[in-house]
Amino acid sequence: MSKVIEMRGIEKSFFIGKPHELHILKGIDFDVEKGEFVSIVGASGSGKSTLMNIIGALDKQTKGKYLLEEKDLSKLSDAALAKIRNLQIGFVFQNFNLIPRSSAMKNVELPMLYAGKSRGERRDRAVELLNMVDMYDRRNHQPNELSGGQKQRIAIARAIANDPAIILADEPTGALDSKTGRMVMDLFHKINKEEGKTIILITHSRELADETQRQITIKDGMIC
Repeated sequence: MSKVIEMRGIEKSFFIGKPHELHILKGIDFDVEKGEFVSIVGASGSGKSTLMNIIGALDKQTKGKYLLEEKDLSKLSDAALAKIRNLQIGFVFQNFNLIPRSSAMKNVELPMLYAGKSRGERRDRAVELLNMVDMYDRRNHQPNELSGGQKQRIAIARAIANDPAIILADEPTGALDSKTGRMVMDLFHKINKEEGKTIILITHSRELADETQRQITIKDGMIC
């Protein structure tokens, strides 16, 4: 198996005026293999959100090395990082982050629009993905016409639109009831097994973490 993610000695500090320094991550080391379903689990304040932002190229580490598909992200420009976020990382958030006045179809097409895909390519891929998440019959509905579970299924379809290297799911069942959350987790398992997608689940729930192939537990900014 090939490594999708390699992290070595990742530290993150926030400077809030001399001599104050907030040291959030204190030397994180881990790898993720292609096709793995991994969870990063920790309580609120453990540093998992900070780590997620670095994995997702939304922030840069203060020290250490992060390779995503052998690319050292610390050496890339903001424009190059934006391209990485669009093409190589699929995001699924707790609060869905769908575009309010756009249809389900348009929401799924959006990352492909930024990637320069033609209208026909975008439509064909969106239809394929909406069928996969069983949401094709809701393709013309706007987010305010959809339930929480339906919104999250649209968000998952959007996350894999550009065939990214990893899906980064931040508390994806946090805003859902247990039955709907179960459906969303089943969809992640399906995508992992049938599409071979690498999934990193960020969660505070041991129960959800237990469903993944491997758990990375973070406490006080360190893996334990």
